[in-house]
Amino acid sequence: MKVFSASLATETNTFAPLPTGLAAFRDRGYFAAGTHPDQPQLFAGPLWAARLRASALGLTLAEGMVAAAMPGGTTTRAAHEALREELLADLRAAMPVDVVLLGLHGAMVADGCDDCEGDLLARVRAIVGPSVVIGAELDPHTHLTEAMVTNANLLMAFREYPHTDAIERGIELVEACVAIARGRIRPVPAVHDCGTIRVLRTSELAVRAFVDRCRSFEGRDGIVSITVIHGFPWGDVPDLGTRLLVYADGDAARARAVADLLGAELRELCGRIRSPGLSIDAAIDAALAHPAQPVVLADGADNAGGGAPSDATFVLRRLLERGVGSAALGPLWDPGSVAIAFEAGVGARLPLRIGGKVAPVSGDPLDAVVEVRALARGATMPGLSGSVEPLGDCARVAIGGIDVVLNSRRTQGFATELFTQFGIDLAERRIVVVKSSQHFHASFSRVAARVLYVNAPGTLTEDLTTLPFRKARRAVVESF
Repeated sequence: MKVFSASLATETNTFAPLPTGLAAFRDRGYFAAGTHPDQPQLFAGPLWAARLRASALGLTLAEGMVAAAMPGGTTTRAAHEALREELLADLRAAMPVDVVLLGLHGAMVADGCDDCEGDLLARVRAIVGPSVVIGAELDPHTHLTEAMVTNANLLMAFREYPHTDAIERGIELVEACVAIARGRIRPVPAVHDCGTIRVLRTSELAVRAFVDRCRSFEGRDGIVSITVIHGFPWGDVPDLGTRLLVYADGDAARARAVADLLGAELRELCGRIRSPGLSIDAAIDAALAHPAQPVVLADGADNAGGGAPSDATFVLRRLLERGVGSAALGPLWDPGSVAIAFEAGVGARLPLRIGGKVAPVSGDPLDAVVEVRALARGATMPGLSGSVEPLGDCARVAIGGIDVVLNSRRTQGFATELFTQFGIDLAERRIVVVKSSQHFHASFSRVAARVLYVNAPGTLTEDLTTLPFRKARRAVVESF
């Protein structure tokens, strides 16, 4: 059985100030057909899983392009069309195939195309015809569209947030798609639209229980797969929203019944999960009052993983104004300041203008005299699902008792190595600020005395009603 696998993925914040062009894909992770490295990449889960399972399942694997960009603003028309056509050309060159496995995000928006994944799946279907099996692995922060469901035989999103199960879920997708191709199952989809949107952290007990309940249905009474689609709140598209996607084996009525049963439970759960983050000062107060350290503050509003610049100064400025003397903060994206720190060298003291460079959502630049304490070229940290996340060139600079990790490649904070590789002992810090919404949790929760979510100003504001939505349903926006 011949399988073709490729990836094209990014998450688009339609309100973010940074456009996503070809350079963003090449900077984060671009591999031409047949050149994917011997190391998993987050959105190449199906390809990696197919490698792992090829021998056992009797598969011949044709590997196409893999391209993923750090979340940002709207993808340029040139980047979208060039990468899409490259992937489709790879598919044509691999034909004939029995199965197509795609690694997608689900919330990619380009200039001229609100539904990049639906568009791609439709084009793939037109090439391979109705008899070839098409499966795709998605991020749960997906805008699930009719075009996506109609043109794929099977869609599965990561269950976990943080997304620690990309390879596990990819293996499930590969095995199910091979079963479809061999005539063993015939999944029929049903979608329940919850009419709302919510951030669903699987580290929270109620969400964990619901995801586990959904999983308990799989493999019983004809249920093939259940996927919780969280939706991505900062994408202005008609299909914005939280949904439940169910596949039953050849039984549309069974799929609909389970989708409506669990979908109603999901809608009720969304209504109960209303936990806005603390203000910056309230978070600092709570951290300073906590009897143990470190307390980790998540600055999700400036999370590069949701399209933010990651150069906002709001939290850092407040820590300094309040005289907090034992803190660490990062990653703060500032290639210019990193270059200046390298020029000055370790041990240097110098005036530096930090952050606040991209747009008003970043706040004002912060001017301070800093000490350069560590430098590293081409630094990395562990990412998700066994991947490695590049930080670029990095500088650890100290402003009083606060250490800031500046980096040259925009990304969010995934792992404690963001700090520890530069000699920062987190156990000695009262407060650790991570620019991330939730992916930090898998690593930082192991060392944190407490984790607090901060509602700071920034690109990923919690008040969606302040954003200029034009296409999304107003009721969904207001429900957040």
